[in-house]
Amino acid sequence: MNWTLEVIPVPVTDMDRAKEFYTGKAGFHLDLDDEVAPGMRIIQLTPPGSRCSIAVLQGMPAFPGGKTMTPGTLQGLQVCVTDIEAAREELTGRGMDVSAVRHVGAAGWEEGKGGTWNSFMSFTDPDGNGWVIQEAPSELSER
Repeated sequence: MNWTLEVIPVPVTDMDRAKEFYTGKAGFHLDLDDEVAPGMRIIQLTPPGSRCSIAVLQGMPAFPGGKTMTPGTLQGLQVCVTDIEAAREELTGRGMDVSAVRHVGAAGWEEGKGGTWNSFMSFTDPDGNGWVIQEAPSELSER
């Protein structure tokens, strides 16, 4: 039996603003925008080529024993690309504020690309949820 991570909830304050950011600036595909019950809305979005989506939710009750998440508190979601410089150019071309490409060096974070698996950039959504983009040496299907 496989256990696959397929949907990650992302807490936001404004559903329509989040939808515009993730489709218009981040380039995610809109999978679903539906009011599943009165006052309960789900917007599901998927990064290009990903098998895992995100869901922004409104009016959903917490899972049993769970807590609701505060918008802006989700940090460190990581997406991999095979060409970090092209990805940065694509995102900035859509008007997104993205950090410079950095790598971990002897003294901590240093500007520019590093070796294999050691090139990163980051961005935040309008609520402050933080994302990291890492350069992978090849497509997921080839690893």
